[in-house]
Amino acid sequence: MKPQISKIPIALDLSVLPVLQKPLPKLPVPELSATLEKYLTLLTPVVGAQELEKTRQNVDELLRKGGAGEVLQNYLLTETGRPGQLVEELMTCQKEFFVYDWWLDDMYLKIRLPLPINSNPGMIFPRQQFSSVQQHYAARFVCGVLDYKIMVDSGTIPLERCRYMEKGQPLCMEQHYRLFCSYRRPGIPKDVQLTSLGKDRSPYIIVACYGQFYKLQLHHEGTDLNGREIYTQLSRIVTAAETDSLGAPSVGVLTSRDRSKWAQSRMKLIEVKAIRDIISLFILCLDKPSKVTYIVPGLEEDDINSLSQQMLHGQGSSSNTANRWFDKTIQIIVAEDGACGMNYEHSVAEGIPLVQLVEHALAYLSKEDVVQRFHQQEQRDLPDPVRLIWRMTSDLQAEVDQASDEIDALIDNLDFHVLKFKGFGRDFPKSQGMSPDAFIQLALQLTYYKLHKKLVMTYESASLRRYRKGRVDNIRANSPAALAWIHAMLGEVESTVSCFLNRFWFRNGFTSVLQTVLGGGIDCHLLGLREAATDLGILHSLPFFSDRSFARAHHFSLSTSQVPTASDSYMCYGPVVPDGYGVCYNPFPNYIYFCVSSYYSCDDTDSGMFAHSIESSLLQMRELCEQGTASPDNS
Repeated sequence: MKPQISKIPIALDLSVLPVLQKPLPKLPVPELSATLEKYLTLLTPVVGAQELEKTRQNVDELLRKGGAGEVLQNYLLTETGRPGQLVEELMTCQKEFFVYDWWLDDMYLKIRLPLPINSNPGMIFPRQQFSSVQQHYAARFVCGVLDYKIMVDSGTIPLERCRYMEKGQPLCMEQHYRLFCSYRRPGIPKDVQLTSLGKDRSPYIIVACYGQFYKLQLHHEGTDLNGREIYTQLSRIVTAAETDSLGAPSVGVLTSRDRSKWAQSRMKLIEVKAIRDIISLFILCLDKPSKVTYIVPGLEEDDINSLSQQMLHGQGSSSNTANRWFDKTIQIIVAEDGACGMNYEHSVAEGIPLVQLVEHALAYLSKEDVVQRFHQQEQRDLPDPVRLIWRMTSDLQAEVDQASDEIDALIDNLDFHVLKFKGFGRDFPKSQGMSPDAFIQLALQLTYYKLHKKLVMTYESASLRRYRKGRVDNIRANSPAALAWIHAMLGEVESTVSCFLNRFWFRNGFTSVLQTVLGGGIDCHLLGLREAATDLGILHSLPFFSDRSFARAHHFSLSTSQVPTASDSYMCYGPVVPDGYGVCYNPFPNYIYFCVSSYYSCDDTDSGMFAHSIESSLLQMRELCEQGTASPDNS
């Protein structure tokens, strides 16, 4: 049976789009009372009784019949679902997804923090042991990415469907179709997400090498370049960059700055053609080796940490950070020592569309006919790739120097640790009738409590792609049921551990996940209510939004995400608050990757200690299961 094909549903220039994917349902606006009830429940294990009571009073006032809550809820319902709208009007994101524009601004475009560490994730591919130079591998990887782009351009990416919780539902494919044509431009007071489609798409990529940028055309005299030709062009770039980089400005480091500072610097470059040429299909970064290298199977601990940070931030201005352009959606990274990965700008897409692109490229590389064809291809006489030239001034050079100091300080402050947990993988929780993700989330709650003697607001992204333009909501694992289980697990109360474990994950936990992915999460709704109050000019008159609990509810001291892959790859990112942890994990059948991040400037956090505590928590939970006390309650 042939796979069903998705058709691109991007809300931009309708004249260049293929036939649209069959319309998906809109994300529903949840009932106000249901959202606020969940909100109070999730605050219970985190805030004190007095603060909770004050919040409860504010909630009651918001729910008062004829009160502000009704006004805000009706505003959301009216603004997102007016009947009789024209097709063109319906194709605006906010109408399709009731908080889309607000969410994009709140999560990304209004944030002024630098993109590396704070926003852009890094993805680490299996390390390569090059039998020759890096350009061979890089050229073939580029061909694999371009092979995927053919499916994007033709609208033939197989339609994805839900694999759990109402299996078989089609998923929104829009994020896939934005990967090659989007760019985040810095601005004040917020950034702008640019997307160009159709004829405006550029048939070239940008290659970064030794901090210099080169325009590599993918067509010559009406014909695509083949793999050998791309290899030849990459070799020319490496040779040229060795000389071009001597005394040349490292302009790429400016993209690592605070977004407002970078926006100001960019205005000084606005007349330079290079600033427009940088907006390519994607960027290929030909890196110098990472700072620590052990090219051995399995990777040593120091190496895996170093490799991950190379993809996350480039390891500093004297290493590879200046060999990046962090505004571009896709940056493929291939280093001289076989370190390979990606850095991507997050506002365009979640991790899964990027993972699918990478998995396609890796599979493409492994095909025997691809390798054979590469060595048999003919080469034409091609013009040299064009180096991007920047018109520098003394002021701009001073900003480059300052940007280097700023990113180096940010990197030096990052406490980063990768754990490859080998005790078991996702198969073990499955053997116990449990969700691997739920099992890991519970381990993270237990770990945090053991180290800090409390629970905190936890963020776990939950995909909303079963809805039109769906991005994510938040599964908050810091529930009263989780705290009760932890108390029992640590012997702090007299109870039957198995009772709490079963009730939490097979009733409470599963229900929470199901409600969130089906549109019943609270975070998108709370954001919509706040922005509705802002639009209506009543935000500052409502104590619910100025309540200390509201700020605490959005201070995610534990930011987590599962990003699964088929290859031995994984993702990483930084913490989202100064006193928090970022934990990205990838469960394989027999092992689990955890990338833990925090900041040295916070005395209360320690990434290495957190990673080792995850290991002990998982082993403790396995022991409990093997004793038979955590088997599912079938009564």
